Amino acid sequence: MARLQRKRLAREEQVTGDPSGQLATVTSPLNAASEAYRTLRTNLLYTLLDTPPKVIVVTSPGPMEGKSTTCANLGVVLAQAGKSTLILDCDFRQPAIHKIFGLRNLLGVANVLIGERSLQEIWHEPLPGLKVGIAGSIPPLPAELFGTNRFADLLGQVRQEFDYVLVDAPPTNLVSDSAILAAQGDGVVLVIDSQKTRRGSVRQAMRGLEAVGAHVLGTVMNNAKVSESNYSTAANLYE
Repeated sequence: MARLQRKRLAREEQVTGDPSGQLATVTSPLNAASEAYRTLRTNLLYTLLDTPPKVIVVTSPGPMEGKSTTCANLGVVLAQAGKSTLILDCDFRQPAIHKIFGLRNLLGVANVLIGERSLQEIWHEPLPGLKVGIAGSIPPLPAELFGTNRFADLLGQVRQEFDYVLVDAPPTNLVSDSAILAAQGDGVVLVIDSQKTRRGSVRQAMRGLEAVGAHVLGTVMNNAKVSESNYSTAANLYE
């Protein structure tokens, strides 16, 4: 019992720095990127009042376009606004959430889906109001886990426990996992890189999401140059 208690206390240690250099909302709350994430939060909280999404899938057309960074920082600003928030790293191909929060990728969402652990046993609380479920032990066939009743039950559980659940999904144009996840969420935020993402890739991603009936909430543009910073984030959400 004492050992379990020590483990839980260790998981609840707050992030006091930015171990990955990607949590601008923690270490640089007044810069342009942090303000853009708060704008994204405002859009989620107030623009979509009629049909507020609870489970939001965050993805991108291709790799290295900033989806995991966006997911992590959006989770931080939602928690800062007093919303109970859970981040689930469901990018079992190239998990990154644990790196952003400075965690070791040991037990995580994959271990919950194969029945080894409960969600409460694997989540971390890096900030008050924010819980994080890292990817965990990577299975050989990730996409199959997301189509199971166990995953549907997990989403049903967290819908009841949290104001917002952010799902970090793999890129849409690389594997089928993101389409399966998008179909089960309440909405999708598509992250693109202003300097890297091609228009054709965005169109392909949108067609794939629409094909599975996903509700695309809008887009987030990373790496947008502004006068006061070389990096920012622009958000556009629509109904």
